[in-house]
Amino acid sequence: MTMTPFTTVTLIDDPRGFATLWLNRPEKNNAFNAHMIRELILALDQVQANASLRFLLIRGHGRHFSAGADLNWMQQAADMDYNTNLDDARELAELMYNLARLKTPTLAVVQGAAFGGALGLISCCDMAIGAEDAQFCLSEVRIGLAPVVISPFVVQAIGERATRRYALTAERFDGVCAQKIGLLAECYPHAELESATRHWIDTLLLNSPQAMRTTKSLLREVGNGELSPSLRRQCESVIARIRSSAEGQEGLRAFLEKRKPLWQEQPDSKDSQS
Repeated sequence: MTMTPFTTVTLIDDPRGFATLWLNRPEKNNAFNAHMIRELILALDQVQANASLRFLLIRGHGRHFSAGADLNWMQQAADMDYNTNLDDARELAELMYNLARLKTPTLAVVQGAAFGGALGLISCCDMAIGAEDAQFCLSEVRIGLAPVVISPFVVQAIGERATRRYALTAERFDGVCAQKIGLLAECYPHAELESATRHWIDTLLLNSPQAMRTTKSLLREVGNGELSPSLRRQCESVIARIRSSAEGQEGLRAFLEKRKPLWQEQPDSKDSQS
């Protein structure tokens, strides 16, 4: 296992072929500030550059996933002019767009509070699971702001109608509700979240790394599924390429020969922090 040094986040590679990106300001409930946003961008750049990674987990150390914006950072924003605030917004947007467009499949694991921009991180991930008692809130309107930068990703995750409700009321909702509206794929009792996370890791490790990346890329092109001649040609080309690839051939042969494919033969990681 290798660890990449940061001060507000921790990026840990697991020898089984995935990584965990931890928000690591537990004393501040993993609240965002400009420094954390920049370090998250740099960490995602490293993940993007590492083609050997099969997937990425995003988690928060301590009691909470993330309490949203850091109070000191918000105070600084209140004292900044328009252009400086615009630069700040562009940095946050870079984080969200980079996470949404990451080639590596992503899974968020949520406990405790996930407020404001934290919902953006969760919405940008391909999948998310959480504790039943986790608390979610688009709290911006309570302090005279709006969830502007994260809004496209939240709408994609939970739909227009639910986004209107929670962005305009700023009411809190729990993990059970988050699952009902599509923000979480599954929710679990708090005491079972770690074992559930291990199960998700084991499930993802069964899958072809190349096939997961290809599927993620394809689904980005498919979008809402609107049919077009160009999309048809794209799908035909993708399946032809993956069937004829080395990993695709290995998967087909393993299935026909009733054996495990090579990507399932991974080293155990008993000391993993993921």
